[in-house]
Amino acid sequence: MLLFSAMLLSSCGPKEAESTESPEGEGQSKTDNVVNVYNWGEYIDPEVITEFQQETGIKVVYDMFETNEEMYPVIEAGGVLYDAVCPSDYMIEKMMQNHLLAEIDFKNIPNIKEIGKEYMEMCAEFDPGNRYMVPYTTGTVGILYNKRMLDELGVPYPTKWADLWNPKLKGEILMQDSVRDAFMVALKKEGHSMNTVDDKELDEAMKDLIAQKPLVQAYVVDQVRDKMIGEEAAVGVIYSGEILYVQGELEGTDVEVDYVIPEEGTNLWVDGWVIPKNAKHKENAEKWINFLCRPDIAAKNFEYITYTTPNVGALKLLSPEYTENKAVFPDMSEVLKKGEVFSYLGEQDEAKYNDRW
Repeated sequence: MLLFSAMLLSSCGPKEAESTESPEGEGQSKTDNVVNVYNWGEYIDPEVITEFQQETGIKVVYDMFETNEEMYPVIEAGGVLYDAVCPSDYMIEKMMQNHLLAEIDFKNIPNIKEIGKEYMEMCAEFDPGNRYMVPYTTGTVGILYNKRMLDELGVPYPTKWADLWNPKLKGEILMQDSVRDAFMVALKKEGHSMNTVDDKELDEAMKDLIAQKPLVQAYVVDQVRDKMIGEEAAVGVIYSGEILYVQGELEGTDVEVDYVIPEEGTNLWVDGWVIPKNAKHKENAEKWINFLCRPDIAAKNFEYITYTTPNVGALKLLSPEYTENKAVFPDMSEVLKKGEVFSYLGEQDEAKYNDRW
């Protein structure tokens, strides 16, 4: 077994968050002009909230969570009644299986037409018929690398996950401190599905991670971007949504970094809006979701959070500096060939990962 502690799945959205005022729950009526939103921290432009309130007259009560695993029991318990929530793909699948979600009335979301067909098809893998969620952000997991540092180490620029086992990179590798993300790297390296529950394949991945451990400087999450900005490591496994932030922080310096989606394939993730089945303001939630799907709003929001928008209309409004950045907006036809979305495996099979971590 690996020598570090078992963790639950990590999220795709930003991690640092804190709660604001909470929904009034049972004190609200279905006619209240309010929508209770539960989202990741730093995952929306505050001006978008203000604009929605001004245009609709609907008050937004906004709370934040740090992980999917923190969010889930809150929705399951039903003590706090949220109207719109933004989980990740595998957690949406779990919520569907446990009957926690209401079907969305897409007649109230005409802007759904702005979401790219390929993203809707991707979401249909865990939401058959696209009944329960609307894509909000998407992205990949890849390798961020410092060109100068690799040149000095005499190490070729990475093109595949297997490159993270190069002994010349000892002390220069940052791995994600997440069970599924770490195993994804090892499983893809061996040509296996990142959703496998086959014991032999998981054992093989575990042995790879144990072999890699002496080369790893740290198992981190948010700190990957900060350590790479500070040139504290040569390579790091990172979410694509962090790339624009890193590039922005390094602008005007002589530090040159690049991002690659490994050729073996990767995690193609999506966060999306869902409506809990006990929501008291479902129509307001649908107005909220429809508003966020408006191209001008989606474009504005992207420029704030820098996580890839699946909104095709928004792309036409964004600067080429963004849309031509292949780390943020890759060729989806290529990514989809070997990319996978995390599946909810069920408690028994998830334990197979945790026990090996």
